[in-house]
Amino acid sequence: MKLQIRSVHFTADQSLLDFLQKKVDKLDTFFDRIVSGEAVLRVKNESHENKLVELKLFVPGATLFCSEEAGTFETATDKAIEDMKKQLIRYKDKLATH
Repeated sequence: MKLQIRSVHFTADQSLLDFLQKKVDKLDTFFDRIVSGEAVLRVKNESHENKLVELKLFVPGATLFCSEEAGTFETATDKAIEDMKKQLIRYKDKLATH
């Protein structure tokens, strides 16, 4: 799947980008018709858990979105992937019933 990754107010290293791409690619096992995706990585200065990952996936007929904050980008990515997995399963079930 084609994933566009943006990092806001910092430069993400290649290992973080590879980690994110690998995790998002695993979502194809839950719904194989994902067209493309966008990921935005932000650093917020307000709190200790200041790493924000926003994930948007484009599927036929809808756009799925989730946003998660954590102390590290890896933890925030894992939370976002779990949330997106639930949304994909729910969307697939909705398509099957119609």
